[in-house]
Amino acid sequence: MSEVGGISQTSTERLVLGDVEISRVVEVERLALGAEAIVPDAPGEVWRENTDWLAPDHWDPASGDALAVVQTWVLRSEGKTILVDTGIGNGRERPGVPLFEHLDTDYLDRLAAAGVRPEDVDIVVNTHLHADHIGWNTREGHGSWVPTFPNASYLMPAADLAYFGPERGDAVRVDHRYGIADAVTPVVQAGQAVLWEGAHRIDSHLTLEAAPGHTPGSSVLRLTSGTDRAVFTGDLFHVPVQILEPCCSSGFCEDPKGAAESRVRVLGRAADEGELVIPAHFGGSGAVEVRRRQGEKFAISRWVS
Repeated sequence: MSEVGGISQTSTERLVLGDVEISRVVEVERLALGAEAIVPDAPGEVWRENTDWLAPDHWDPASGDALAVVQTWVLRSEGKTILVDTGIGNGRERPGVPLFEHLDTDYLDRLAAAGVRPEDVDIVVNTHLHADHIGWNTREGHGSWVPTFPNASYLMPAADLAYFGPERGDAVRVDHRYGIADAVTPVVQAGQAVLWEGAHRIDSHLTLEAAPGHTPGSSVLRLTSGTDRAVFTGDLFHVPVQILEPCCSSGFCEDPKGAAESRVRVLGRAADEGELVIPAHFGGSGAVEVRRRQGEKFAISRWVS
């Protein structure tokens, strides 16, 4: 594990579900933010009562900080290499978000350690268009931002581009405007963006589905292969407390009520159909099985490495 800019980093892990191989490539291994800022409506006792498993991967009891990871999931399915979310990126201007500004990580080396060169990538999935999910869509090339993955189609939710796009001007928060400008617009201009709505089938194992609330276009990626099931949930969950208290949306959600409704729906299906839940920002093993507790409450059955 190395340290860059006070943010620690780690490397690669693998999992196989049916005919799909999954690798995790971590860009930033530890982001610490006040728990109240991440999930402001979560009661403090839910953190304290679950300290035994929340610490040390998801919560620092001494500081009260919730801990998150920034990572990419690499899927190999039906002969294609697919990236799910692309992190923060290097050398970015992100006014108001100092943790995301001017990173200098070895992300591409970590991707290479997972056996992926930029030219090998067939599909990039952006579960939504917040800056920490789109950064490595592009990299600097001859003084401008160019697509990092020259042979890839980039699947982006059309609703997010409409909501965060330049047409809305100053109605969009400044860091979102910068993110669209340097990590999305160059991909669109290169003709590599595929904007989708509702649902989008990638192959016989993988389907994108809308799960709005965190952003208007927030999505989940469902994996079905043989008897194995998983759902990559993007930012429906920032911390595991939201599995226990799914009504509690993050402080970053554009529509907290809508996000909670999507979260309950996705958790219900995961519990009923045995889907492994794989959020974008969970540390530790990164993947979890859930079960129904009562009504619209859920519990963690086990963590899956």
